[in-house]
Amino acid sequence: MKQTRKVGLVGVGLMGHGIAVNILRGGYALCFLEHPGNQPVEDLLGAGATAKHSAREVAEAAEVVILCVTGSPQVEAVLFEPGGVLEGLAPETVVIDCSTALPSSTARVAARVEAAGGRFMDAAMTRTPKEAETGRLNLIVGAPEALFTEVRPLLECFAENIAHAGPVGAGHTLKLLHNFVSLGFTAVLAEAAAASRRAGIDDAALLDVLGKGGGGGVILERLRPYIEAGDSSGFRFSVANALKDIGYYRTMTEDLAAEHGVAEAVLTLYRQASDSGHAERPVPELVSLLEGK
Repeated sequence: MKQTRKVGLVGVGLMGHGIAVNILRGGYALCFLEHPGNQPVEDLLGAGATAKHSAREVAEAAEVVILCVTGSPQVEAVLFEPGGVLEGLAPETVVIDCSTALPSSTARVAARVEAAGGRFMDAAMTRTPKEAETGRLNLIVGAPEALFTEVRPLLECFAENIAHAGPVGAGHTLKLLHNFVSLGFTAVLAEAAAASRRAGIDDAALLDVLGKGGGGGVILERLRPYIEAGDSSGFRFSVANALKDIGYYRTMTEDLAAEHGVAEAVLTLYRQASDSGHAERPVPELVSLLEGK
């Protein structure tokens, strides 16, 4: 990608830490924003990364800035607030938004980045922190073809599967479609497992029947360790994040005048869990929460 070597990262959380590790393994120089929400960064500093005190300083030191924050409000804040990325953006700098965001916000963000002389692409992630650490994320990219081709070598440092969904905004749109299906299936399976337990069905029998029938798939396998042994470590995605993503999906469908009746039911389930004080619980624990309701 034009021999770009300097990368800045904003958001060294559960997913961002793995991205950072693999960017360094790929031979790129890396700086990142110091933030209380970061995972421990001693390993990154030991591998040659440098910490910056503001997003502006990250942009000043980088030719590519990667954002890995919670959602659209955080993306807009880190870019546009005083001390933000745009204040330090040099011409032709690439901003890559790996967050889950509203497509309507993404369009506004891209326009402001481009007006400031930068270039923008969305590269939404799927999979979990485990795959992030091993460089095996899935990325869904919205970008002009030439920019996608230019940046792809960097993306390949931390992603196993990279889909070019279309122009800017297509990555975030397809990510919300993906997460609606994924989190919707999680909600269906959790509710079914809770009902199964209340009916006295053995967990092993339920998993066997679902796994060999219409319930088989990636989400069942992510829930399986929790249903079998109470282990949620393989699916570290909180109820709060699920609620945010389904809320974004509902907003997107409203903007598109698309049907969203099923999404309303899924949103209600996650909202009730959050309102009951379980916002930070991992989503596999919905099984137990619903069982004891």
